[in-house]
Amino acid sequence: MGIKSSLKGRFSGVMGRNGWMRLGVLILVITAGTDAFSQSGNKLKVTGKIIDGASNAPLGYASIRLFKSADSSFVSGAITDETGGFIVDIAAGSYYALSEFIGYKPQFTPGIRLTAANSPLDLGTIKVAASAKTLDEVTVQAEKSSMELSLDKKIFNVGKDLANAGGTAVDILTNVPSVAVDVEGNVSLRGSGNVRILIDGKPSGLVSIKGASGLAQLQGSMIDRVEIITNPSARYEAEGMGGVINIVLKKERKEGFNGSFDIITGHPTNFGGAANVNYRRKNLNFFINYTMSYRNTPGKNFVYQELFRNDSTFIMERDMKSNLKGMANSARGGIDYYFNAKNVLTGAYTWRTSKGKRFSTLNYRDYLSSLDNMTSYTYRTQDETETEPNSEYALTYKKTFNRKGQEFTADVRYLDNWEDSDQYYRENVYKPDGSPSGIPPLLQRAVNYETEKQLLFQVDYIHPFGKDGKIEAGARSSSRDMTNDYTVTQQNSDGGWITLPGLTNDFLYEENINAAYGMIGNKTGKFSYQGGVRAEWTGVTTTLKQTNEVNDRKYANFFPSVHVTYDFAKQNAFQLSYSRRVRRPQYNDLTPFATYSDNRNYWSGNPDLNPEFTNAFELGHIKYMSKGSLTSSVYYRHTNGKITSIRRVQDDGSSYTRPENLGTEDAYGAEFTSSFTPYQWWKLDASANFFRAITDGTGLDEQFKSDTYSLFVRAMSRITLWKTTDVQLRGNYEAPQQTPQGRRKALATLDLAATRDILKNNGTLTLSVIDVFNSRRYRSITEGANFYARNSSQGRLRQINLTLNYRLHQAKKKPKESLEGEF
Repeated sequence: MGIKSSLKGRFSGVMGRNGWMRLGVLILVITAGTDAFSQSGNKLKVTGKIIDGASNAPLGYASIRLFKSADSSFVSGAITDETGGFIVDIAAGSYYALSEFIGYKPQFTPGIRLTAANSPLDLGTIKVAASAKTLDEVTVQAEKSSMELSLDKKIFNVGKDLANAGGTAVDILTNVPSVAVDVEGNVSLRGSGNVRILIDGKPSGLVSIKGASGLAQLQGSMIDRVEIITNPSARYEAEGMGGVINIVLKKERKEGFNGSFDIITGHPTNFGGAANVNYRRKNLNFFINYTMSYRNTPGKNFVYQELFRNDSTFIMERDMKSNLKGMANSARGGIDYYFNAKNVLTGAYTWRTSKGKRFSTLNYRDYLSSLDNMTSYTYRTQDETETEPNSEYALTYKKTFNRKGQEFTADVRYLDNWEDSDQYYRENVYKPDGSPSGIPPLLQRAVNYETEKQLLFQVDYIHPFGKDGKIEAGARSSSRDMTNDYTVTQQNSDGGWITLPGLTNDFLYEENINAAYGMIGNKTGKFSYQGGVRAEWTGVTTTLKQTNEVNDRKYANFFPSVHVTYDFAKQNAFQLSYSRRVRRPQYNDLTPFATYSDNRNYWSGNPDLNPEFTNAFELGHIKYMSKGSLTSSVYYRHTNGKITSIRRVQDDGSSYTRPENLGTEDAYGAEFTSSFTPYQWWKLDASANFFRAITDGTGLDEQFKSDTYSLFVRAMSRITLWKTTDVQLRGNYEAPQQTPQGRRKALATLDLAATRDILKNNGTLTLSVIDVFNSRRYRSITEGANFYARNSSQGRLRQINLTLNYRLHQAKKKPKESLEGEF
């Protein structure tokens, strides 16, 4: 009874002192709890390491919990670090321990007697064995929380958010706390669009040519979790003012043949399949992930614009409707070779390709002075065929040493991506009554061919010293070459094609970044500290071949970081941190080619764009409770050379939008994130981010300034109605914001999902409705000296998905306590 009954009061997401010491998310809650002071004086330590019983590989993020031997009540616990090590702070007494990791048998360690004389008590190496079923004598529900909180980062387990089933990486990021994704797929964190997106901790071709919008090609079934790091240390690239978003893909390492499979169907059209498979025998582990999807993604956009010229008002309304139909395939495979327990070599290859067909209709209505006086009507179509293959090669070596925490890692990877787009545009102009205007029809063609090749080397070394100290050092070298051959032509009256001036060129982008970093950290009493500096040498050259315009930039920068943690007791910790960050203009920011699908509203990059630099400060707090955890933070960012999209309207009514360097931005904010389980059958996650941003771009234009207050709120409630059936509601709200040229209106959405375990708990059927009320519309108002514009965009309509997941030789889900059992 002891173990079984005690686990029903499951304490999910417990983090020990080690997790609090790692880095970053800085949090302030004034409810630290006075009991922390009264309990901190008599704490002793239990240490150890959790490893894979077959390979002896360390298991990072495994959990260990200590229970009183007398009554099986939970007392304290910890999460292992990357080396598998843990430290549990606990009072003297008699305990037993339970070590757990997803996909492994829980390991029971009895007879732990802790006294002041034997503290710290080393439990040694705890080996856990992979299993397709749980031990009979210990009943455990092997289920991660949807959200795991620590001071250095927040981890969001994708599979535990039911509404993610059948979606893409963009859909998943849309519902991560403090993350916002606009209609174009641009990602922002805490209101900042300058965020570094990594996949498995490294750059990826998915977020190169197309930026973050390329994540739409990554099917959500391949993703294990998303990590949010809001104030990274010198260990990380300096890129990303708002922080780092790391998307971790699924990878199994269990013995034998294991796998999971997904079949997806949905409306609008969403058909797909996925397989995540591994085979492990002794020192070899083979893994492969494959996804296939076919989607029809409808979208719509409306623009209303007033142009003021010569005491007259020219009004334009534009309705746009689009359908993007496409097939995407992705395969990722690799081998882990364990030379021995301390040396592993991993080789991996990823291949992705997508072929899409986009058809859009644009209806322009032109008026003079008022909507009662139409002057013309224009009908334009876009017919695009696009192919996007990309390949990634990776080789990683990791060596651990006899001393706990000492390790060396080397990584080399090569990215090879390209995109081929062929677009035809047809345009006809009519009189207000619908009769021909006499203006000849237009037939235009835009051909765009882009390539990217990147080579990356990275080495990292960690050397522990003393009791709690460690030195870290590393180096990184990245070389990237990108090309863009862009041509726009128009058919003339005799059937020939002529090149449109100013819209044809070859753009070359060459980037070389070399970096080195060093960090030192230690602990004195209740204080932990970590300081470091990263040096980066950057060279970027852009060339417009046909006009021979060359822009060559070279600069070197230092990026210091400091993190200080004060540990009150096992329930509370505070952390203060500082880091310097940079946003370098990327390929899409610099390419001068304008989009041509809408020949009255153009978007392009800016070859003269400079990098922006940010100093970021955070103060944070984390509190663990028996039924959940709470993090909170206050933060401040000061940015020089703020990059913002600026819209300008010409006298003919056409608009041009491109990024510009403004003056400064000062951003202040407070963020709260909580995961709470009031009952075994009811789980709650919630987050709120309130911030103020003051932007001053008056050096560029007196009108380019704003002072905005805004709020992001996300909440999720999941209830187990019956032992194999869950229902989930998820809501998001983004408050209005002021921008340097106007304002963005509020956005609110609600998602609904239900899941049921079937096929003897080897399968799970999930029904999800994304954006139940079809309210995910991005609305904005932009104003300038000679214009007023209103925009409403909906890049994705309400989506209904039905997903079947089948698990082969994986742990079956244990039937859960349900709401039904409460009555």
